[in-house]
Amino acid sequence: MWLFLLLLAVPVVEIALFVQIGGWLTLWPTLAIVLATGAAGAILIRRQGLRTLADLRAAADGLRDPLGPLAHGLAIMVAGLLLITPGFMTDTVGLLLLVPPLRAALLRRAAQVLAARVVTVRAGGVRPAREDVIDGEYVDITAPPPRAGTTPLRSRH
Repeated sequence: MWLFLLLLAVPVVEIALFVQIGGWLTLWPTLAIVLATGAAGAILIRRQGLRTLADLRAAADGLRDPLGPLAHGLAIMVAGLLLITPGFMTDTVGLLLLVPPLRAALLRRAAQVLAARVVTVRAGGVRPAREDVIDGEYVDITAPPPRAGTTPLRSRH
């Protein structure tokens, strides 16, 4: 329901802002601002999309967690999309997403909200996810070699 209200409220607010700002600045400066932010958004999406891909490759090459560069790249892409969308409110939100400390704080908050909702389902029921447990499989190489026709000792924990 809240998504429906948001989708209804955004165009209404944007139209009201166009009327107010257009009446204050007149038509041509208002259109120039809308076109300039749209062009800036398109340039930003292209440039930051390529930069995000480079950051992801660097994270993969360095065996680092790619979630940080991916989240920042996604936030910057959303900012670019908001700048492309005609309107002063969406432009303002898009510009705010481009401020690195504000974007980092927003991503931290989103990570907290998402982490609180992550659970794992096991045969014993539902338990909260734990970061200190790594699920893995191993082969005991210290054991004597298996005889022909048998499989090596494996364990799944």
